[in-house]
Amino acid sequence: MLFLVATLLLLGVVLGTVAHAPLAFSVAVGAVIAVWLGVFALRERHGHRRGTSAP
Repeated sequence: MLFLVATLLLLGVVLGTVAHAPLAFSVAVGAVIAVWLGVFALRERHGHRRGTSAP
């Protein structure tokens, strides 16, 4: 339960920060995060396809 409260508090702080940031900045940071996650997903898929796994 404490984890849930802490997570919601952190989410509120992050969303509050984004609400005060300029729209162009928020979109740019969102795009960077999306590309980062896409690259991570491709690397994970490629690694699992070759049969290798991280310890």
